[in-house]
Amino acid sequence: MTLDQLRPYVSRFLDPFVDGFDRIGMTPDGVSVLAFAMAVLAAVAFVLGGRADPIWYLVGAVLVFVNGWLDVVDGALAREQDVASAAGDLLDHVLDRYADIVIIGGLAAGIGDYLLGFLAVTGVVMTSYLGTQAQAVGLDRVYGGLVGRADRLAIIGIVGALAYPIEGTYGGLTLVGWLLVFLAVVGHVTALQRFFYSWAALE
Repeated sequence: MTLDQLRPYVSRFLDPFVDGFDRIGMTPDGVSVLAFAMAVLAAVAFVLGGRADPIWYLVGAVLVFVNGWLDVVDGALAREQDVASAAGDLLDHVLDRYADIVIIGGLAAGIGDYLLGFLAVTGVVMTSYLGTQAQAVGLDRVYGGLVGRADRLAIIGIVGALAYPIEGTYGGLTLVGWLLVFLAVVGHVTALQRFFYSWAALE
């Protein structure tokens, strides 16, 4: 089970945030854009963490968690305001993909390992693509597999926080380098899991 499947069970924790955004007149699309802005800031922090001061890794980790939380809040706000729409869903998914790309890009740029960054980004993008492509061919949206988006953000946030006190290399890679290896491997494995699940369902 991935954390994405737990979304229906966290609704009661969302209420204070949904009510707060609703009171100040924030729209779900506005929350989606705010979530993306947090991802961009996280990427910048990760670059600084690798190139300047590791304390920035901790800042980036916090911003990643904020991005993930806001990504749940925007959908709940849309339902609260009764404005859920296909256009809003499209915007949310597009911004999520760009957020994934910039966060991983920031991690890779910080340590200067662009090959690992490329492998991690392609794994993450293919995981998300296979999840929604299943829906495009008539199945339900697929959230299964080893790692979903919520899992990725949680792992990035945790490892990002650990990269502040844990420096040095292990087996030739920093902690962030191993994070990129993990994202690359499990990303492509999860994408293949979703592909074969969808393929079997269509036969």
